[in-house]
Amino acid sequence: MRFSPGRRLLLAAPALLLARRAQAVELRGEPAQGALILGQAEPGTRLALEGRAVRVSPAGRFALGFGRDQAENATLAITHPDGRAERREIAVRPRQWNVQHITGLPPAQVTPDAAALRRITAERERLLAARRTDSTLTHFADPMAWPARGRISGVFGSQRVLNGQPRQPHYGLDVAAPTGTPVAAALSGRVTLSGDFFFFGQLLVVDHGHGVNTLYAHLSERLVEEGEAVTCGQPIGEIGATGRVTGPHLHFSLSWYLTWLDPQPLLDG
Repeated sequence: MRFSPGRRLLLAAPALLLARRAQAVELRGEPAQGALILGQAEPGTRLALEGRAVRVSPAGRFALGFGRDQAENATLAITHPDGRAERREIAVRPRQWNVQHITGLPPAQVTPDAAALRRITAERERLLAARRTDSTLTHFADPMAWPARGRISGVFGSQRVLNGQPRQPHYGLDVAAPTGTPVAAALSGRVTLSGDFFFFGQLLVVDHGHGVNTLYAHLSERLVEEGEAVTCGQPIGEIGATGRVTGPHLHFSLSWYLTWLDPQPLLDG
């Protein structure tokens, strides 16, 4: 049987289509320690990062997060809609972190007593529950806006030494500004936690979908309640000096489920 050039092209087209589908999972952003990575996949694709299932929206949108101490390589398991399996190795860029010394804090906030420790434990469970939220919202894929403007007084990943005692790394971005300065939602979403915490002071957590959430701490006022829907740029609180602080500022955190991430690279100019 003889084939025309056009016929040969038609026969090759399915193979070309399969090759394109094999590359259908796209990542946007540089994989680095502390990074939130947005992605697009063919609808119906199933993903898992280092064994953890990744939610994929009906339109194929998804988010991944790499923590402060993420290893230099991560594995993304991909199951395409047609059942084909693929494993993609992701090189994660390491970063250097600063050490910050803070003195002058009340001793009870550096080494809490037994009653305070019970309160801290209960509050930690509430916060973990909010950060585990896995909703179908897709606001995580929208541009992120600054929640407040002011001097950057603390950055993600730095380790703090409080009154000479090393503590866990700083998992947020601190914006110093006068008490009462408005704080806005960095992305649209739904409030999953509102409370007055020992360390964080008055605090809000907003879910943006697929495990992505933001936290706003040390507020003087909370203007929204749990369960309330908020829009990007909407005032949700005011900067204060509640909780463990040395002055008025906003502690702003981003996380993918229980993995803290660096919000600063995602903020607009």
